[in-house]
Amino acid sequence: MKKILYKVVAILVLTATISACSSDNDDQASGSGKITLEFDNAFGSNDLILQTQGNKTSNNEILKITTVKYIVSNVVLTKADGTIFTYPKEKSYFIADESTKAGQDFELSDIPAGDYVKVKFGIGVDKAQWQLGATGQGDFLAQAQAAGMLWNWTAGYKFFALEGNFTSPTVTTAVPFMIHTGQTGTDYNYTEVTLDFPTKALVRTNINPDVHIITDLSKILDGPNKIKLTDYNTSGMGAMIMGGAALPLITANVATMFRVDHVHND
Repeated sequence: MKKILYKVVAILVLTATISACSSDNDDQASGSGKITLEFDNAFGSNDLILQTQGNKTSNNEILKITTVKYIVSNVVLTKADGTIFTYPKEKSYFIADESTKAGQDFELSDIPAGDYVKVKFGIGVDKAQWQLGATGQGDFLAQAQAAGMLWNWTAGYKFFALEGNFTSPTVTTAVPFMIHTGQTGTDYNYTEVTLDFPTKALVRTNINPDVHIITDLSKILDGPNKIKLTDYNTSGMGAMIMGGAALPLITANVATMFRVDHVHND
């Protein structure tokens, strides 16, 4: 009797598994869903708090950050089978802003159903898009201008902006700092980032994954290239890095700031 029961249970489990797999495959093969890219700013191992939090660099400089903004663009998603989905370019420009909830979560719609394992995106506006001219930017130009992410049309977009005050062993009274990347002279300073997911993002008609991306802002100064704000405080009025030889080094650091912490499939 027990053997018969075991066989019945085994058959039921197998049938349920096959049915679930079949249903799962059906969901993957047709339809579309949404996926959200959530950008969570941090400094080292600490979640970022604007205005009041002291953030220490390897050069013993203490930063109190007041502004973090960057342009996220040209999103490309890769499935487990290697299939690539490029998000429509006209919808693929977003402004990350630590001070607003809308500047942290970016929902992408009409994503083909499937199991996604990788995302690629740009930081900044690619040169081909900028070369379309002011009239070729659509609504994003006004959006960037309102967010303070445009110097002027000739100078172009700010790709990344980090601002605040700092002190150091030799700068004992807090002074301001500004780090802005974008087009400077012959350097365009646009960069792209590719991130693997620790678990699959299961896009379905009834599942809209949330990809939680940590942005470690300490990498701006403590990435592959070490940048010391004190060295740029030459007038004693603060460190303003918006061009020159440091900007390509900072752009290289920007590319190392991001990692996917986890994926929510619900």
